[in-house]
Amino acid sequence: MKNIILGMMLVFVALSTQAQEKKNKNAKYEFEVNGNCEQCQKRIQKAAFSVPGVKSAEWHIDDHMLHLIINEEKCSVLDVKKAVAKIGHDTDEVKATDDVYQKLHGCCQYDRK
Repeated sequence: MKNIILGMMLVFVALSTQAQEKKNKNAKYEFEVNGNCEQCQKRIQKAAFSVPGVKSAEWHIDDHMLHLIINEEKCSVLDVKKAVAKIGHDTDEVKATDDVYQKLHGCCQYDRK
């Protein structure tokens, strides 16, 4: 009887372990972040790196895309989008508040949608 219960417990543990989603430690993402200049670039990248788990963050002025490598065990893309919006730059999911946006330098104020 003990062997049957032990066997069932082992099967349950094995199945539940397989069912858990494996988080990627080097997940690559890219998304649009509104901005205009090198000052924006520095600010956006600094905000992205302020999120624990961000390994790489590069924002390109020409296409307004933020390229990320993150450890999904420590953070999510949404965490990065919130950090970027907090400093005044809109993303597809999270918008900066009007108050924070208005505090951006004049050359950094992009056309908001």
